[in-house]
Amino acid sequence: MAHLALAAASRDHVDEVLYVVPRAFPHKEYFGATLDQRLEMLGALESSVPRSIAVTEQGLMIDIARECHAEFGAKTRLYFLCGRDAAERVLTWDYGRSGVVEEMLNQFELLVASRSGDFLPPPEFQRRIHSLALPAAHDQVSSTEVRERIARAEPWEHLVPGSIVERVREIYS
Repeated sequence: MAHLALAAASRDHVDEVLYVVPRAFPHKEYFGATLDQRLEMLGALESSVPRSIAVTEQGLMIDIARECHAEFGAKTRLYFLCGRDAAERVLTWDYGRSGVVEEMLNQFELLVASRSGDFLPPPEFQRRIHSLALPAAHDQVSSTEVRERIARAEPWEHLVPGSIVERVREIYS
């Protein structure tokens, strides 16, 4: 539900939301749903914002931005949607050299939703990082929370769109 809320909150900034699923995550392994199952579930979602779905060979935002620019043109303005927690990881990650964050934010901008706290971008990045209003009800919604609730036999169905509840049950139960 949080992904759909992020997409809806981006309406004033974007013409279309492109859901990008990497073939391999850069910092973790696939858990639970396969790539094909993830694509199937994305395809089953109803969205209030025009959307497309794509698969990328790489999982880092900078690599995804490069693939998007190659596909849609270098002048295409890209925004990456994320929560506060993800934005903080992007800005504070040890990339092994200086200047990487600046390089990334020259390729795309961030639309950041508050998630268990407001996000205040560093002053030098404020022109490329924008706040998104997201209802507080989505603060704790995550795929990890859904999987953990399923494992503990706790209610979880309210955390995922109705159109994929049965598919999530099949994959994670």
